[in-house]
Amino acid sequence: MTEPRSPTGLPARRAALDLLTAALSRRAGLEDDQAAPGLAGLEPRDRAFARMLVLTVLRRLGPIDRALDARIPRQPPEVVRNILRLGAAQALALGAPPHAAVSASVDLADSLPAARRFKGLVNAVLRGLLREPPDLDDPEALAPDWLLARWSAAFGRTAALGVASAIATEPETDLTLRDDPDPLAGALGLSHLAADTWRTARRGEVSAWEGFAEGRWWVQDASAAVPARLLRPRPGLSALDMCAAPGGKTLQLAAAGAKVTAIDRSAARLRRLSENLERTSLSAEVIAADAMTWDDGRTFDAVLLDAPCSATGTFRRNPDVLWAVKPGDIAVLVAAQSRLLDAAARRVSPGGRLVYCVCSLEPEEGEGQVAAFLKRHADFALDPIAPGEGGAPPESRRADGTLRILPIHRTGGTDGFFVARFARRPNRRARRDLAQAAEAAKSAS
Repeated sequence: MTEPRSPTGLPARRAALDLLTAALSRRAGLEDDQAAPGLAGLEPRDRAFARMLVLTVLRRLGPIDRALDARIPRQPPEVVRNILRLGAAQALALGAPPHAAVSASVDLADSLPAARRFKGLVNAVLRGLLREPPDLDDPEALAPDWLLARWSAAFGRTAALGVASAIATEPETDLTLRDDPDPLAGALGLSHLAADTWRTARRGEVSAWEGFAEGRWWVQDASAAVPARLLRPRPGLSALDMCAAPGGKTLQLAAAGAKVTAIDRSAARLRRLSENLERTSLSAEVIAADAMTWDDGRTFDAVLLDAPCSATGTFRRNPDVLWAVKPGDIAVLVAAQSRLLDAAARRVSPGGRLVYCVCSLEPEEGEGQVAAFLKRHADFALDPIAPGEGGAPPESRRADGTLRILPIHRTGGTDGFFVARFARRPNRRARRDLAQAAEAAKSAS
């Protein structure tokens, strides 16, 4: 019998295998089509299935691997393990007919020279999993052990398990709207979250959604939308968005009327930012340069640094980050963030504001940066964020006025973020001018 052209066909599963292998080996992210050359030749339905299958594996990789470890006496080649992971996810999480999921996995192994002699193992292990299915939603197993231990130490065991539970859930889509949501609310099924952030249960390719082509909204997680609002952008404010790509925060600042300079060292990622500026009819100065060595003497009223980080807070849409990041990566990232913070400080005009944020759940990349920065920069002070300010969940506010947003802080989930706002003290001349202005005003009254 000829295998039907369907999402369970061999080409789609080969592409899923390549994509999973690249994601787990840190060669590429899930949006990189080059990671799985076979993706480009698939029909849209099959391509979407391949990506969904890989995302399902990554969201439940911990429980799947525990179950496999209990059934495999000696570790097979990684390609065989990845075939087993895909088969387990298809049968146990996606609801494929069990015999079809097993047969498809055996066929995939048989099609690859490196896996062919293990097809009997694939058959036996998957049938064993189907007879005694594991709990794929076990929060104790969903996160890598070392990350769960870190989160428990930082946030408490209950909160850490709540965060881990969110790994298995496919998130809905958050949008930042430019204007009146009423015309779009029904078409997109919008529900209001905070400020100009709305959520829809729709998923998939957004370019065909109502209002996209007209630039009436852009995709931006509710947590990611908070930092730009904390700069209190307004018409005429000069703002620098460092490490700006893919550009959601640049769009927010520009939409509020600020005069925005967006800088990022990746010209390729800036192309997407420029495309979104054009689509939304917003304007910003876009510069491809390394923010730490940018040769420009300007300072700005407001500086936003969304620093490169481990990105563990984005696991709801990018579960591969949990398995790609390693403990040693964090120290390297912390050092780079410190240097970027120093570069950002030099760009803030006296009396201006600096917002620092990372989409990381790791304290060294967030809370740990604050005291060190203030020690290095006596002309800056924390500018405490009020509860709920900028649309942040009220429970995310810490005692010092910084934000630690956890994925459990919003019904339906949200990205994990750390946010701190600093104010640069006015220089002596500015303080003198302010005092003279205050005295003049007092005399006039």
